[in-house]
Amino acid sequence: MEMKSSSAVDALASLAHENRLAIFRLLVQAGKAGLPAGAIAERLGIPNSSLSFHLAHLNRAGLVGQKRQGRSLIYTADYARMDALVGFLMENCCEAAACAPAADGDVSAPALRKGLTT
Repeated sequence: MEMKSSSAVDALASLAHENRLAIFRLLVQAGKAGLPAGAIAERLGIPNSSLSFHLAHLNRAGLVGQKRQGRSLIYTADYARMDALVGFLMENCCEAAACAPAADGDVSAPALRKGLTT
């Protein structure tokens, strides 16, 4: 999935709020199973009315998906969109050359992007 500059701006703007960032990170940790809205609200201490607003914002940016499961809405992080955003941010990293690990053992950005860390 290729990301355009305008889509990256929308995604980053969506994440530029403390509650939305916390929601997205929680959903990333939850994995493909996702979480119902009530569980998100409970874990993060966000009132339901505010949570709905933030989830809708993340959904419009394409970072979060939702599916109905019985009477509940289950929210999941969109990993393909997240990967596209990270890829967009890291595009042409280090002038397109392989980055060497820093002296302190920090792993290079291309290695992180390719999942080559241990």
